[in-house]
Amino acid sequence: MLLHVIHLMIQKYYILYNALAKRLEVLMSSGVSQIPIGNKPDIHVPKQRYFGGGMRIVKRFRQEWPLHALIIPAFIVTAIFSYGPMYGLIMAFQDFNPVLAFNSPWIGLDNFRWIFSQPAFVRTIPNTLFISLTRIMLLTAASIFFSLLLNEIRISFCKRFFQTIVYIPNFISWIIMAGVLQTILASNGLVNNFLNVFGIDNVQFLTNPQIFPWTMIWTEVWKSFGFGTVVYLAAITSIDPEIYESAVVDGAGKFRQIWSITLPLMGPIIVLMVTLALGTVLNAGFDQIFNLYSPVVFSTGDIIDTYLFRLAFVNGGWALGAAVGLMRSVVSLILMSVSLFVAYKVANYRVF
Repeated sequence: MLLHVIHLMIQKYYILYNALAKRLEVLMSSGVSQIPIGNKPDIHVPKQRYFGGGMRIVKRFRQEWPLHALIIPAFIVTAIFSYGPMYGLIMAFQDFNPVLAFNSPWIGLDNFRWIFSQPAFVRTIPNTLFISLTRIMLLTAASIFFSLLLNEIRISFCKRFFQTIVYIPNFISWIIMAGVLQTILASNGLVNNFLNVFGIDNVQFLTNPQIFPWTMIWTEVWKSFGFGTVVYLAAITSIDPEIYESAVVDGAGKFRQIWSITLPLMGPIIVLMVTLALGTVLNAGFDQIFNLYSPVVFSTGDIIDTYLFRLAFVNGGWALGAAVGLMRSVVSLILMSVSLFVAYKVANYRVF
């Protein structure tokens, strides 16, 4: 979050600097030696020789080289661990043999044809979309609702306390969280014991195919909505208090203020968060589901990532796994590109 804020600040001042530099360049190239600024005295700018685009780039690089140097470690790590392994995608088009390695026979799109002929893979597509899209909707709603509640707390200590409490689960890995959930959601666990007090029979949260997807959705919402709450709360606190004061003068109550002021002004950040989340719609949470699912719930809980893992690393179908991963990456790239385009058009958000 802090790095994102710093990035936005740097981007803001960079845009202002470029606009001013272009304005000065136009004025000097047109022979204007005085630049009027409002009602202040004229500032005399000596005429300078135009050195061309190449010299400006060199001059800027000399001024900004420390910032470029900071990028070098991240660039090296990304090149080694992200771009280097992309050579292995050739396996998706081969009848891969570990002995022959990348010299294995070329079979074209046969791996892709085989994958789409498997009912087990076709079943993972609606499972992935259902879990991911439902999670995005509920996570957004929960984050907005809780941020509105926190905003109404006037005691600063209580506000920070509850904000911290809901944010802590976001830092717990799913390996640890899976062990906790398996304990409290078991037949003799805390949740079922509580339900038995009210005469409700045991609920098989992790072994019932109809209940398992909803268990994954709600546990992910519980774990992650704290981050969204922080983002939306920051958006609420940036709203001008004078708008609320004017609404109070006009007789608006709390609910009217939330409906007519807070939610509309939160609109751009809501659209931005949802749009960026849609770019990862094929990522339904491998860490969570892999640590909690079982063959009993494959019909509704098996997603693309878990199927890919079993296909490649359990069954040894490395070429088939590479084909599934390549297809998923291409679709995710398209979705992410569309999401960033929509975010730019609707919320004026740009990565570059």
